[in-house]
Amino acid sequence: MAVLKAVSGQLFLYKKIDKTKYFVINVEKNYIHERKSVILYSYIQKKVLPLFSRRRIMSYQSHEYYLRRAIEVSKEARAAGNTPFGALLVDKEGNILMEQPNIEITEKICTGHAEATLAARASHEYSREFLWDCTLYTTAEPCAMCAGAIYWANIGRVVYGMTERRLLELTGSNEQNPTFDLPCREVFARGQKDIQVVGPVKEVEVEAAKVHEGFWD
Repeated sequence: MAVLKAVSGQLFLYKKIDKTKYFVINVEKNYIHERKSVILYSYIQKKVLPLFSRRRIMSYQSHEYYLRRAIEVSKEARAAGNTPFGALLVDKEGNILMEQPNIEITEKICTGHAEATLAARASHEYSREFLWDCTLYTTAEPCAMCAGAIYWANIGRVVYGMTERRLLELTGSNEQNPTFDLPCREVFARGQKDIQVVGPVKEVEVEAAKVHEGFWD
């Protein structure tokens, strides 16, 4: 018997071999993590992937749709004890591949911003060619560090909810987040890649800022 499980936003298939051994397959990527099996690979190709494909969005949604999901991720970050930022990685068909909250405080990682962490994860999981056709959605405009991470990961488009200048108005001189006032467009302009930038998205600016209420006081 095979069982499908969602783990960290990805779908895996588990099939028991005996009392102690399992096949573990990443459904989205079609690879087997443990012990190869022609029979099981055939099973996933014929039975699992067709079901999974019907669960996918298959058509690109609006920027507001993805940013509102990123805002929910930012709420999760705040609830977990981190600063309220969230980001998503979306492929060219409109499928959400990854979600990432800020992890800077709880994980004690100074570079643990949502966008930089997501870019690192994405570069580990996907090719540079694939990522060029993807979009990183984020609640607030990427800082200089995150813009650099996006650049080196080769993610081709960025869409953000509110500007870094608006974020600076919210954070003020808070030591936890001594915010830059440097548009990410300027960072990308100094590089050699034509990374598209969309933002701020007016329809969600207020929603993105609302998650920060009372946090920086």
